[in-house]
Amino acid sequence: MNLDGSLLPFLVLAPPFIGFIVLTILGQRSRAFAGPFGTLLTVLSFVFSLLLFVEVLRSGEMVATPSWSYLALGESGVTFQFAAGPLGALMVLIVSGISSLVHLYSIGYMAEDTRRHVFFQYLSLFTLSMLGLVLSVNWLLLYVFWELVGLASFLLIGFYDREPAARDAAKKAFITTRFGDIGLFAAIILIYVQTKSFAVADTFQAVLAGDISDGMLTAIALLIFLGAAGKSGQFPLHVWLPDAMEGPTPVSALIHAATMVAAGVYLVAFSYPIFVAAPYALHIVAIIGVFTAIFAATMALVQNDIKRVLAYSTISQLGYMMLALGVGSTSAAMFHLTTHAFFKALLFLAAGNIIHAVGTNDILKMGGLWKKMPVTGWVFLIGALALSGIPPLAGYFSKEEIIALSLSYGSSFFVLAVATAFLTAVYMGRLFFLVFLGEPREVGQDAHEAPAPMLTATIVLALLTVFGGVINLPGAPYLAQFLNGTGEAEGVATLATTVTVVGLSLFGFLFAYLIFYKGTFSCPLNDTNRAVYKLLVNRYYIDTFYEKGLGGLIRLLGEVASFIDRWVVGEIVRMVTGLASGTGRVLADLQNGQVQRYNALALFTLFLLLLMYTLFTKGVFG
Repeated sequence: MNLDGSLLPFLVLAPPFIGFIVLTILGQRSRAFAGPFGTLLTVLSFVFSLLLFVEVLRSGEMVATPSWSYLALGESGVTFQFAAGPLGALMVLIVSGISSLVHLYSIGYMAEDTRRHVFFQYLSLFTLSMLGLVLSVNWLLLYVFWELVGLASFLLIGFYDREPAARDAAKKAFITTRFGDIGLFAAIILIYVQTKSFAVADTFQAVLAGDISDGMLTAIALLIFLGAAGKSGQFPLHVWLPDAMEGPTPVSALIHAATMVAAGVYLVAFSYPIFVAAPYALHIVAIIGVFTAIFAATMALVQNDIKRVLAYSTISQLGYMMLALGVGSTSAAMFHLTTHAFFKALLFLAAGNIIHAVGTNDILKMGGLWKKMPVTGWVFLIGALALSGIPPLAGYFSKEEIIALSLSYGSSFFVLAVATAFLTAVYMGRLFFLVFLGEPREVGQDAHEAPAPMLTATIVLALLTVFGGVINLPGAPYLAQFLNGTGEAEGVATLATTVTVVGLSLFGFLFAYLIFYKGTFSCPLNDTNRAVYKLLVNRYYIDTFYEKGLGGLIRLLGEVASFIDRWVVGEIVRMVTGLASGTGRVLADLQNGQVQRYNALALFTLFLLLLMYTLFTKGVFG
C-alpha cells in the first residue's frame, strides 16, 4: 500500500501531539512509562520525517497537506496548510532525530526524578511546536508555533521551579525573546498590509513582482531578523541563552542543538527571498553574525560552568550561521546548522554524563575523568574537535565553507571568522584538559560511566559527528544541490586558507594546554585579578546594564505610571463617583413621597423658566 505523500506532514506532527495529550491527561499515572512512551512516539515522528525527506528528494517538489480556510477577512482570508520543501524536510529530519536521541537519553538522566512525566510532557510539546514551526507555510500559523516554542522552552528551562535560579532563567528567556517576537509580529502585520494575505507563497510572489517598495522590504527583513535574533541569541538579545543552562541537561541539548536556537537561523533562511531583495538588511545580518561569533567566544574563555562554556559556544556558532546567511549562502548556513546539531547535542549530552557522575558543573573541581569515564571522554573529545573545526570531522567542512565565503565577502569578516575559530579551540581545549586530564581535584574520585540509554545517545551522535560532513563535501555538495538545485559548493576554501584555519585551531589547543592546564605561561585570562578577566567573567557588564540600567528605568516608569494611576486617574474617578453619589443623595431626599414638596418644586422650576424667558426676550441679556 502506497502512503499518500500529502499526509506525511500530518503524520510527522501526530506522534508528539498524541504524546503531549496523553501525558497531560494521565498526569502522575504516566510516571512509570512516560519516558519510553514519549521516546517511542518521537522515534515514530522521525520515521515519518525520513519518509517526508525521501518524498521531497524523490519528487523535487514541495509536499503539502490539503489546505483549509480558518477565518475570512474581507476579500481575503486565513488559510492554513502544512508543507515541506527541501528546507523544511531537512529541518524536520534534524529536529525529530535530535529530539529522539534526547528523549532516549532522558530516560536514564531523569530516572530518579519524581516529575519525569511532566518533563516528557514538556518535551513532547516542545518537539510538536518546533515541527509545526518548520512545516508552516502561513505566516500566522508560523507565528503561533513560534510562540509555542517560546512557551515550551519557558516550561523546560524552569522545570526545577523550586530553584530561584531556574525560575529567574525561565523568565529571562521568556521576556528577552519577547522583544524579538514583537519584531516578527510587526513584520507579519506589514506583510499582510502589503499583500492582503498571510500565505508565504503570496509574499514571495509579491517580492519577485516588485509590488513591495525597497524601503518596506528592508523594514520587513530587519523586523524578521529581530525575531530571529531573539530566538537564536544574537547580540544584543543573547543574554537569556547562557542562563537557560539552569534547566536539566537534556533540555540544554535540545534547546542549544537543533531546536529553539536553530529556529532563528531557519526563519532567516525560510524568508530569504525577502532578504535577497533587501541587501542592506542582509549586510546587517552578516555584521551582527560575525560580531556575535567572536563576542561570545571571548566570554566562553573564562567560564567555569561546563554547560555555560557550551552555551557561549552555541551563541558563537549561531553567529557563524548568521554570517553565512548574510554573505549570501543558505546552504552553508544550513550545513553548519546540521553539523552543529550533531556535535553540540553530543557535547551537551556528554556534559550531562559528567554532571550525572560527579554532581557538579564546576570544571575547576573536576579532573582525571578520562580514566573513570573513557567512553564519555572519547565522545566529548570528538565533539570538541568537531566544534573547533579539526578535519575530517563534520564541523571542519561546514565551518571551512563559511570562512571561505567570508573571505570573498570582505577581509574584515574573514579575519574575525578566523579569530573566532582560534578562540573556539582555546576554550574547548581548556574545557577538555581541565575535565579529563590529570587527577581528580575535588570531585570525581567515585565517578563512573553513565547508564546505557545515555551512552547510546552520545555514541550515535559521535558517529554522526564523524561522518556527517559527507553530506556537503567540496567535490560532492549533496546538501547544496538538495536545497538550491545547484551542483556546486558555494564556498570552497583554498589550501592556504585551510592550512591557516586548521593550524590556528591546533595551536589553540596547544595554547590551552600550556596556559590553562600546565600553567607554563601567565595569561590575563587565567588571573582573576586582571581587568580583562573581570570584564569577560561579568559578560561585558551587559547583563548588569540590562538589569540595573534598563530595569531601573522600567521600574521608574512603573512608579510614575502607578502615581498617575493612583493620584490622577484615581482622583478623577473618585471625584466623578462622589459627584454622582452626592447628586443621587440629593435627588433621593427630594423623592420622599410628599405631594406638597413636589408641587413646590414644580412651581419653583416654572418660576425659573419664566424668569429666564423674561430676561432673554426683553433684552436684558439679548
